[in-house]
Amino acid sequence: MIGVSSSALFRRDMLKAGAAALCTAAATPAFGVAAAAPVAGGARPPRDQRRFVSLAVEQEIVRVKARIADPALRHLFETCYPNTLDTTVRLGIVDGKPDGFVITGDIEAMWLRDSSAQMQTYVHLCRRDPALRRLFHGVIQRQARCILIDSYANAFMADPQAKSNLGAIDDLTEMRAGVAERKWELDSLCYPMRLAYGYWSETRDTAPFDALWAKAMARAVATMREQQRKTDDGPYRFERVNRHATETLMLKGVGAPTRKVGLIHSMFRPSDDACTLPFLIPSNLFAVSALRMLAKVHVEARHDSAAAAECVALADEVDAALRTHGRMADRASGTGGTGTGTGTGTGTGGDVWAFEVDGFGNAIFMDDANVPSLSALPLLGAASRTDPLYRRTRAAAWSARNPYFFTGSAADGIGGPHKGLGMIWPMSIIVRAMTSDDDAEIRQCLRWLKTTDAGTGFIHESFDKDDPKRFSRPWFAWANGLFGDLILDLERRRPALLRETF
Repeated sequence: MIGVSSSALFRRDMLKAGAAALCTAAATPAFGVAAAAPVAGGARPPRDQRRFVSLAVEQEIVRVKARIADPALRHLFETCYPNTLDTTVRLGIVDGKPDGFVITGDIEAMWLRDSSAQMQTYVHLCRRDPALRRLFHGVIQRQARCILIDSYANAFMADPQAKSNLGAIDDLTEMRAGVAERKWELDSLCYPMRLAYGYWSETRDTAPFDALWAKAMARAVATMREQQRKTDDGPYRFERVNRHATETLMLKGVGAPTRKVGLIHSMFRPSDDACTLPFLIPSNLFAVSALRMLAKVHVEARHDSAAAAECVALADEVDAALRTHGRMADRASGTGGTGTGTGTGTGTGGDVWAFEVDGFGNAIFMDDANVPSLSALPLLGAASRTDPLYRRTRAAAWSARNPYFFTGSAADGIGGPHKGLGMIWPMSIIVRAMTSDDDAEIRQCLRWLKTTDAGTGFIHESFDKDDPKRFSRPWFAWANGLFGDLILDLERRRPALLRETF
């Protein structure tokens, strides 16, 4: 694993601290004392060492593998798709109800975003597997308890009474017991809403959606309202003592100034990097979609029309603000600033979604590999894949118009400040394939993915654009699960492609 930025260095320190102190919840004695890391050489852990075994998932692996002709892709699917269940899940009991704690992989903490995305890949199998439904019940309940601990936190400890075992313990913010890191990221509240909707849509099981869950969702919506900051700056403050730009907020932890236009502030991106301008457009678009999903769960599972109305009202307000303030004219010209992209960087002349804005008329265009990104909007229900505005935005993101688009001898892809220039995140290549209807483009993405795993059998956080053997995070379950999503998506949309070799 390599580190190429200040943010990466902090992340590495977090990883070391997490490995040194594995915390388990006192209320959940069924938890083991350590997760089962991936086996060297790209194999799954032996069955008796897997954290959770789902018959439905095992059957899905067998079914889909039989449809994949390329040996390397078939092996990647077999190792990556079950990685969350194999290595990151802890199932226990709290107050007589299921409790599910899901770590990200090589960092011993549960991110609301990552855990939701990691579990989302299995949601379509829940109807066939009572044990899997119980796990989802536990994860949805754990997320609710986490939000009630602190709705501004992005990551949590297994033990809700424990102090953070990460470097974040020294951050200048209100660090409560049970919180691993307290970066306010709007998507952190959107993802549990989406997971709840996905589970409800597939199962019609009301069990997870009790009074505790409803209280947490009410707090989540209230937090989004607070972060519109219409009358004041709200309660959230954050500074990191190392003062690196991507790890802290200006103006004594409040963040850059904004004009209050109805958009929701997100002080950090889903990469955990600080926003430059506080209105992060991909996350606001995701919030509109997630709030409308949550409204449906309130109405259909709980018959709570008042809670649903709160969600819809906020979604409508943010949607209107996005239409007015979230776009920018794509008129840039000249060569790409990093010298690592392709093309001229010349804009299309039409409108695109901005990446971040401040409400004063200032905007920046870029894209980051982490989801929500501008490229990934259709995967979150936040845009139609055929919408001209989205298509223009996606094209600009995959060009020298985006300073974090890199092209190299190993692959083309999008990265971000988190790992530094020239570091491609495979997640971006997966998103590109999942949002494409062009067989040639999808084939190229599959070639890049199968040749950049450095022989490990797993998808990494990032790799050097010219040397995939230089990569970060050998155990990153979200990326592994997203690769599984891609193969399942192609099996539904483009099955003939899986019968090819690349």
